[in-house]
Amino acid sequence: MGARAGDRVVVLGGSMGGLLAARVLSESFAEVLLVDRDALLGVSGPRRGVPHGRHAHGLVARGHEILESQFPGLTAELEAAGVRPGDFNGDIRWYFNGQRVKPAHSGLLSVPATRPVLEHHLRERVRAIPNVRFLERHDILGLATTPGGGRVLGARVQPQGGGGDPLVLDADLVVDTTGRGSRTPVWLEELGYGRPEEDRVKIDLAYTTRHYRVDVDPFGSDLAMIPAATPAHPRGAFYYRLPGNDGLLELSLTGILGDHPPTDPDGFLEFVRSLPIPDIYLSVRDAEPVDDPVMFKYPVSVWRHYERLTRFPERLLVMGDAVCSFNPIYAQGMTVAALESLVLRRHLSEGSLPDPRAFFRDIAREIASPWELSAGADLGYAGVEGRRTPKVRLINAYVSRLQRAAVHDSALGNAFIRVAGLIDPPQALLRPGTVLRVLRHGGRAPEPAVATEPAAQPVDQLAAQPVAQPVAQPDVPSGQDGTRSASPASTASTAGRGA
Repeated sequence: MGARAGDRVVVLGGSMGGLLAARVLSESFAEVLLVDRDALLGVSGPRRGVPHGRHAHGLVARGHEILESQFPGLTAELEAAGVRPGDFNGDIRWYFNGQRVKPAHSGLLSVPATRPVLEHHLRERVRAIPNVRFLERHDILGLATTPGGGRVLGARVQPQGGGGDPLVLDADLVVDTTGRGSRTPVWLEELGYGRPEEDRVKIDLAYTTRHYRVDVDPFGSDLAMIPAATPAHPRGAFYYRLPGNDGLLELSLTGILGDHPPTDPDGFLEFVRSLPIPDIYLSVRDAEPVDDPVMFKYPVSVWRHYERLTRFPERLLVMGDAVCSFNPIYAQGMTVAALESLVLRRHLSEGSLPDPRAFFRDIAREIASPWELSAGADLGYAGVEGRRTPKVRLINAYVSRLQRAAVHDSALGNAFIRVAGLIDPPQALLRPGTVLRVLRHGGRAPEPAVATEPAAQPVDQLAAQPVAQPVAQPDVPSGQDGTRSASPASTASTAGRGA
């Protein structure tokens, strides 16, 4: 345990952001109390509080680095649970506008666990920390404060089921990680503070997911097929094995601006047929569906600018999706929450309670680049409302050309994956050598998509196949900071759900 900042901290919300916060807070408080309305302990499947957990999720490379640093051995645990790791570029079939990015070994590790599996393993790790305690099945009612509202003294909660009175959980610090439905803006208003300004990008996105059992493996040694949504081809998909290699596959379809993948079986299959690559349709058209399609809607991306508030109560912090909820197809949410946890550690390093306004300014720096580029990419869709500055138009045009060039140049694919994985800053795509490669290959005419019939190999033989292992990840610093000199950022890529 590091320098003591207080006796008890209450974390509101037990999802990924809350677990990452609890891990860091356990180093500086005698007790960490994590509160959630759901049952958490022992739950290994989807839960009510994370409805998007039934759909495709992705943890980009930087996020995995931080998780492995915070929870050493996590990768090995996931692999033992049936998750097959591989290379983010060489072992995933990425497609833009129906054209496959030229594969190459990127050295970045992809660990394609589903959201419930990943969350379960992190939860068990946090549960094993001696000074962390879970309070399950409790509704969060609000904050307990001093009479003038200047300082937060704890949180008010109530057991579910009508069997108990409201409780006040005294705390030296309260951290809100309740996600995009956070009530902190309302609580601030009730206490006489202003609500944070919001940036909003309405995308009207939906995921629709169905599971299949197949007799013939469509992937070979690859991990997944991902035809990324682009303005030219706005329908996208994520198709991959579920952990265990027992022939069960998950297919999540995405559609933007109200073009939602249907939940009726025939409509779902027709949407699959309309994708810019035929391979997924060839795989599922005669496969055995094991459930009905299920939809999750995501109407709008929101960044709440707490860093702009001039007044804020002491001893209250907000993190994760409760601050910024990204378009999930860019897979930024979990990794940005992980980056924020490193900021939190830095603010606790001297053994004092964080200053909320300073904390919000610092996490805003981690949010800014991913938000600018993901929101800018969304503005590439003509139907998305928003101001398209010359900078936005220029970036979108350049990224589109880079994606075309990456079909022919594997170095560009790797450069793109590194920025999408929040390893390199977005400025890396503007290095002179990269720009020259884009100019050289970006004007080449695309080749028509060619269907690839699934390899005639039974799925029960896949577990015996070796998977190409990426180059070892660089160590993440274990000091109080853990951040890198270049601020990580996202790109206008599509990498899967990351909230």
